[in-house]
Amino acid sequence: MTVSDNLPWQVAEWEHLMAYVQQDRMPHALLVYGQQGLGKQYLVQRFANFLLCSADDKKNAACGHCPSCLLMQAHTHPDFYFLAPIEPSEIISIEQIRTLLQGLSLTSHFNLYRIIIVNQAHTMNVNAANAFLKYLEEPVERTLIVLITDQYKRLPATIVSRCQKLPVMRPAHNQVLSWLQLQKSDATVDDIKACLSLANNAPYMALTYLSDDTLSLRNACYKEWLAVAKQRQHPVIVAEQWVKLTKATLLAWMISWVIDMTKFYFTAQPLHLFNPDLNNSLQAFAKQLELKELIIFYDLLLISQQRMVTQINNQSIYEEILIAWFNLNSAQKHDS
Repeated sequence: MTVSDNLPWQVAEWEHLMAYVQQDRMPHALLVYGQQGLGKQYLVQRFANFLLCSADDKKNAACGHCPSCLLMQAHTHPDFYFLAPIEPSEIISIEQIRTLLQGLSLTSHFNLYRIIIVNQAHTMNVNAANAFLKYLEEPVERTLIVLITDQYKRLPATIVSRCQKLPVMRPAHNQVLSWLQLQKSDATVDDIKACLSLANNAPYMALTYLSDDTLSLRNACYKEWLAVAKQRQHPVIVAEQWVKLTKATLLAWMISWVIDMTKFYFTAQPLHLFNPDLNNSLQAFAKQLELKELIIFYDLLLISQQRMVTQINNQSIYEEILIAWFNLNSAQKHDS
């Protein structure tokens, strides 16, 4: 797939962007936000290609062969700037912003647009955000700044207020399912559905899960979670193993397991489970655990999710979660 192709679930968003061009009302700054894995960066990149394309006969996409398009394909276009967190810091620093602003002080090379894309804009630290805000407050003609984020509320209100907003909506399940089957024709339908559920219907995240070992890793973690509940594995030992994994993903998995269990308290066959492939196992848990106690455990998971971004030792957080999970199942056995 090239960046001239339209994603089937982004038709409305693309028409919104094209309306800016057709009505000659291009914003100075645009905030594109939505759930992770919806293809926000792809959408914005496609729009940047279109704006920078120098072909006279372009209609709904960049031509792909003019000098400007060739520069974009080579990642050397002088009027295109892309900014994102640098690993392993996972933040956009003041140094990155200063480097960007120094480049923007130079004269534009073409008589088209100058485009700045800031991906994961919410990761700008305080100093970086303040420096960037000063640039936002002084609009430059034929310059478009696009901020992309999946954590919209973490952006400073002063920055948000200076941007026009474009939400990218989550697509219909069947629409994404069909797209994934085309992208991963070698995957089974069951695996596609399982990864799509894990990704909360986010197409690109599901595609990533289908391409790596996410599903098998989730299954391995779930088996360890079961072993702790059945007192066949020590919570501290499992916590020591889990701390090496991606913390955000693992906590999200546990939260999804508890949400699915909760759904079984209200109906025998709930719709829209996060983990449909674990249906029978989760239903069995729901039958043996008290709803009140499960909700208390769910609250602990949510609190732990917030604590993961602090300086608290992550292993101690996992130990607390798994010990609580161990005790919850142990108490139910004694009660019965």
